[in-house]
Amino acid sequence: MTTVGDIFDLLNEKAPVESRMSFDNVGLLVGRRTAAVSRVLTALDITDEVIGEAASRGCEIIVSHHPLFFELKAVSDGSWEGEMALSLAEKGIAAVCMHTNLDAASGGVNDALMAALGGTVRAVLEPESGIGRVGTLAAPMEMDAFLPLVKGVLHANGLRYHDAGRPVEHLAVCGGSGGGEMALAAAAGCDTYVTADVKYHQFLQAKHLGLNLVDAGHFNTENVVVPVLAQWLREAFPVLEVLISQVHGQTERYF
Repeated sequence: MTTVGDIFDLLNEKAPVESRMSFDNVGLLVGRRTAAVSRVLTALDITDEVIGEAASRGCEIIVSHHPLFFELKAVSDGSWEGEMALSLAEKGIAAVCMHTNLDAASGGVNDALMAALGGTVRAVLEPESGIGRVGTLAAPMEMDAFLPLVKGVLHANGLRYHDAGRPVEHLAVCGGSGGGEMALAAAAGCDTYVTADVKYHQFLQAKHLGLNLVDAGHFNTENVVVPVLAQWLREAFPVLEVLISQVHGQTERYF
């Protein structure tokens, strides 16, 4: 019998919770370690729709990247996060969330993002936290070819970008909100930086640095890790049925 605790222990081995950033809330956030599991749902986020999907597909646990909550003080229907935690408990569904520790982990978010874009990792972008990756493409590409590649492999609704007029070869990536690490990408000798949640002044900074910048969306730059989570679980627990959410996707649209 596979338990919730077994699943958490495996993921903790792959992405130790001790490597999380100080603000983070990760690990087994809802559920009993001893509860039996036969079916798992993996998703980037735990939302009302994902909880409903897990219940309808007979899953006893959801494994997600983003935490269900950060500073929840009451498990009640008085808040959105409390309502979801209550719903999970009522349905007997556990929640394991691996966030910044999964960003930093070998094979985690940033390695998966670099691989999706066709790059080979050669360094960590921010060694102190393990966040981000620096890599190289097999052959240089012009931005007008790189942009549709990024949009296609990440299944993005759209891209925000700055074209510095440089071929794409030496690439830095940071899944999620990585605008603050842009200077590190330039200092590492990169010509291109792919991340998300870039602010206006950071686009101006990219222009100043002469750096190609692509904001491919928070969901898209991190959802690449969900199949990785599913594969880790399938390899470790062949008896489990491991599913990937079919109802969760990029929230923002472009008019």
